Amino acid sequence: MSKEIERLSDPGLPDHVHRKADVDPRAAKKAERQVAILFSLSVIGTLLFVGSYLWIPATTFLFLPAMGSTNAQQLFLGLGLTLATLFIGLGAIHWAKTLMPDNEVIAERHEFRSEEKDRQDFVDTVKTQAAAAGLGRRPLIKRTLGIALGLVSASPLLLLRDLGPLPKKSLEQTSWEKGTRLVTDPGNLPIKASDLEVGAVAQVLPELKSNQERTLNNLAKDAVLLIRIRPEEFELSPERLSWTHEGIIAFSKICTHMGCAVALYEQQTKHLLCPCHQSKFDVPRAAKVIFGPAARPLPQLAITVDSDGYLIAQKPFSEPVGPSFWERSS
Repeated sequence: MSKEIERLSDPGLPDHVHRKADVDPRAAKKAERQVAILFSLSVIGTLLFVGSYLWIPATTFLFLPAMGSTNAQQLFLGLGLTLATLFIGLGAIHWAKTLMPDNEVIAERHEFRSEEKDRQDFVDTVKTQAAAAGLGRRPLIKRTLGIALGLVSASPLLLLRDLGPLPKKSLEQTSWEKGTRLVTDPGNLPIKASDLEVGAVAQVLPELKSNQERTLNNLAKDAVLLIRIRPEEFELSPERLSWTHEGIIAFSKICTHMGCAVALYEQQTKHLLCPCHQSKFDVPRAAKVIFGPAARPLPQLAITVDSDGYLIAQKPFSEPVGPSFWERSS
């Protein structure tokens, strides 16, 4: 239980020096205005951050004697965010040093759980001291602090625009189409069923048309794993079984948990393993999740062969590839 130090009973303690704002209402009002000014400067810093992102082109450069050629947008983004957080901190420190209660207290320690009465006394003390901090009596500080904290907390949301489109829009379509040949990666060579032995696994990509160009974005979501097992080992529905060819089954390589590359195949157990978070998929059962945080099986690509015996896609993926983000129904 806390209690105020009785200095008169202990002559060894120096006298407590009261702050000017504790005894002079005009000084307290001046300190309140100073705190509000610091919080307002934080707001200006946040507006500089937002304005730099929205209105300064990313290709604009400034020449500064001490720094040389500098990207203007990056410079003012950093400057704005620094000022926003700096003045919130300075305002909070000035508020604590000049206006918050300055009573010195001591607290008796208890080794075990305090009695209920002491716990309730603590809650009451916290509420009382919170009220004494002055938020209720100093609406100017409360308003400016609220604006400063709100703006500086929300400003990083602007940077989410640089993350690209939502996964739902970017993962619903891949380069796989009906009749697209499967080609080796690397090598871009068409592949036949006879090229894979039982137990083999291979990474393939869709063969590009003459007017297409393989981008990093397409490369990431088009990657497919081919795995060959004995046809009698499949535990598939008739429809899913028709998507295989002579024991060869194809799955998207993108883990349905966080989008890592599913790259490890256990030949004995016929399990695919994601190395990032250890999600495990059972190949004979259409990559059903048997362990880990993944929420759904790996999407299966329906395959067959063309007239030349090369493996081709029967159709595009029937569901979006990649992680099961919140805005997706699958």
